Amino acid sequence: MANKKLTLKLVTPEKVVLQEEVDSLNCPTTTGHITILPGHAPLISTLLSGELLARTGGEVEPIAVTGGFVEVRPGNEVVVLADVAEHVRDIDLERAEQARRVAAEAMRDRQLTSQEYAALAASLQKNMTRIKVANKHRGKHGQSKGAMTNGMANTGH
Repeated sequence: MANKKLTLKLVTPEKVVLQEEVDSLNCPTTTGHITILPGHAPLISTLLSGELLARTGGEVEPIAVTGGFVEVRPGNEVVVLADVAEHVRDIDLERAEQARRVAAEAMRDRQLTSQEYAALAASLQKNMTRIKVANKHRGKHGQSKGAMTNGMANTGH
């Protein structure tokens, strides 16, 4: 009998964020949002910043992702290599908003090198994604505005 679940592994350069069997996975990619179900054809796609949704039964695990790749392998195996990935429950909105403000203000400096500007733009994009995804799911998961971050420094990534 064929496996009716996907074996998902979501990793960043720092850690394994999620490793479990799921019913489906929705990812933001350069070709639009894709939904991966068991039996999906093999593929590799580039991730965009946005919301990744891992569904199991009636439960949905929302995760903010910024950049990377998704690969669907034969045998219902899915590997997501993300530059940054954070469970909604771990996002500290106050810290994300502060990091967004700092990056936006620093980008106004006309003396930035192209590398400095690119780093600030990446930080701005990451924090805007975190804020958007967290705000979408607040209340659904009983989060307070200053949710714990499991010791992860959110402003430096």
